[in-house]
Amino acid sequence: MTGTTDLRRLAERAGRELEDAPASDILSWAADTFGARFCVTSSMEDAVVAHLASRVRPGVDVLFLDTGYHFPETIGTRDAVAAVMDVNVVTLTPERSVAEQDAEHGPALHDRDPDLCCALRKVAPLANGLVDYDAWATGLRRDESPTRANTPVVGWDERRGKVKIAPVARWTQDDVDRYVAEHGVLTNPLLMDGYASVGCAPCTSRVAAGEDARVGRWAGRAKTECGLHG
Repeated sequence: MTGTTDLRRLAERAGRELEDAPASDILSWAADTFGARFCVTSSMEDAVVAHLASRVRPGVDVLFLDTGYHFPETIGTRDAVAAVMDVNVVTLTPERSVAEQDAEHGPALHDRDPDLCCALRKVAPLANGLVDYDAWATGLRRDESPTRANTPVVGWDERRGKVKIAPVARWTQDDVDRYVAEHGVLTNPLLMDGYASVGCAPCTSRVAAGEDARVGRWAGRAKTECGLHG
């Protein structure tokens, strides 16, 4: 696969054909189609997609964005995944350390301009990290928020010129919980401590029972996405 147009057409066709396929079949298609040029991304909220992918492609690359602002529990989950799962965890880092960013933009950029902070510490590093891949898988689910309700199981990442795969897009939280329990999949301990969605520590808070999982991200702001997914 070399041409962007060919990849886009492939993604659009696969999105239609695999819409009702099990997550494992979607990932098998990705692994068979792209081989080593396929990777998984994980925020280490849980390792469900990494686990699914490891079963169809042992040793699959799992990209993790270390923003410099993660909870210790998130880094611990990353290290545990690397130690016990048949995956190759690749840690991506921003061009500048937190201290260097503070020196250039002032302290606590995440409070004053969270969009810029996310662009520098998440969006740019992911773009750089995906250079050697044609396709990447993510754990996006349609039930997480209205902004994710139309997530295709296979789609086209226009910004990066990649095939974007969301094998659990049609899953519910109950489906995730069932898979985690059945397979003993690692999850971030913060999910048991009132956090429904885990991101950077300064911009993540606990949510009340029954609230949208994304409410705890950038609480009090209109912002609901970091920019990785649109």
